[in-house]
Amino acid sequence: MTLKELQNQISALPPTEKAAIIQNLTQTTSIGAKGITKTSGVCGGEACIAGTRIAVWLLIEACRLGITEAQLLQDYPHINAADLVNAWAYADAHPEEIEAAINTNEVA
Repeated sequence: MTLKELQNQISALPPTEKAAIIQNLTQTTSIGAKGITKTSGVCGGEACIAGTRIAVWLLIEACRLGITEAQLLQDYPHINAADLVNAWAYADAHPEEIEAAINTNEVA
């Protein structure tokens, strides 16, 4: 199979399957949590998808409430599956930070 053929097959997949492929590739290539930024004055300095005001804790909480990755990609069309993979990797690496942010924002 050529790279072009593989790209065509991946392009035809639904968003959730594309996200699964990206997650697998990210884990096997150790990309880590690139694409996550913390900027003073933006979303209270919380970890966000780079170039957005979408906080990682918000995505984690949405998933806990039953929102699927496919729905997140539809709800936030300016992010992609790689952004979600990066958010999950960041949350896995910083669970206490994410829990604290969720707890703080539940009170607000």
